[in-house]
Amino acid sequence: MTRPLSLAAVALALLAASSLGAQPTPFRWPTSTPAKVGLNAAVLDSLDAEIRAGKYGNIDRMVVIRRGQVVTDKTYPRDYDKVYGDSSRASASLNNSHDPTGPFNYFNPWWHPTYRRGTLHTLQSVSKTVASAVIGVAVTRGDFPALDTPILTYWDTSAVANLDDRKRRITIRHLLTMTGGFDWNESIPYSDPRNTAGALEASPDWVKFTIDRPMMREPGTQFNYSSGESALLAHIFFRATGVDIEEYAARHLFAPLGITQWHWKRTTSGTIDPEGGLYLEATDLARIWQLWLQGGRWNGSTIVSERWVRESVTPHVATSTRAGAPQYGYKWWLYSNPVRKDAFIWAGSGFGGQFPMAFPDQEMVVVFNAWNISGGPTLPLRAVQERLIRAAK
Repeated sequence: MTRPLSLAAVALALLAASSLGAQPTPFRWPTSTPAKVGLNAAVLDSLDAEIRAGKYGNIDRMVVIRRGQVVTDKTYPRDYDKVYGDSSRASASLNNSHDPTGPFNYFNPWWHPTYRRGTLHTLQSVSKTVASAVIGVAVTRGDFPALDTPILTYWDTSAVANLDDRKRRITIRHLLTMTGGFDWNESIPYSDPRNTAGALEASPDWVKFTIDRPMMREPGTQFNYSSGESALLAHIFFRATGVDIEEYAARHLFAPLGITQWHWKRTTSGTIDPEGGLYLEATDLARIWQLWLQGGRWNGSTIVSERWVRESVTPHVATSTRAGAPQYGYKWWLYSNPVRKDAFIWAGSGFGGQFPMAFPDQEMVVVFNAWNISGGPTLPLRAVQERLIRAAK
């Protein structure tokens, strides 16, 4: 029999709830059909059939939302114990053999791709984009410093290794645009032990590991993908606001959007993992992308300023000299619209195949979740983007 709560327990529960400020407003996506919102259902059906046939590997969710209505929400069950069970026990870089049962073993089905086999899906590096959104909320509310503030404002420089004038010139904006200039190699497969991100995740203090890295180039001059720079942003966020970035997100981003369930991994030192640690259910993740489509407003209230929304999805740096490579905003991947070259698709991109995307011209949000981490077929992203755009009337 369940015992009734004592008055003290009730009071503590109410205190805990009130400590998060405004409580989430219940939200349920309205639903419609592709035809009613001007989408070619045959295109969505063909994608669904291709995914079910395994053409793109281990995709496990596809959600399509147009004009604020869910028109497709498909789940594809995968037996990840069977797919990755042996790998979870082997000695390899991706299973973090120093802690094989922990949250950074990417083959462990208890942690990946869903949190404890539930509905919360790992976002991997889409976490970076969400962390940027939280910073945008804090900027809007006046709680976060100017982006051109030098990051060493938030460190005791006497304890920082490899300190030079270039490191002193790194600003918050540089971290948001992946142009910090640190010596960092994340351009090789994550299974390769030379990948700096693997050493980051194996280190006892991610913030110290990153801030102590030597410099490779002048800040602001070149894009260089670095998960460590997001770890630094979490440190700066706490030092600047006095609030953990997860708690701030819970109060000022998740609650207004009606997001009530999430998990956010923490590092061995206890700090939040903003580079790849967030788990959300796909239609909850879509709310953040829909918020951006709506210029930062939700239910008549401004959560993040329209100015920040525009600035965050403005190209700030090229990610590559390769033709067709995306541009980069404030942790947003900006793909050129294959139909209208002066427009962009606003995307997140996460290891294993996490692709939330907003198509502003088409008033559309699409989320793909997957767990393709050992080679094999993956989603042909650019081709799929074009198919989705051309499906919109």
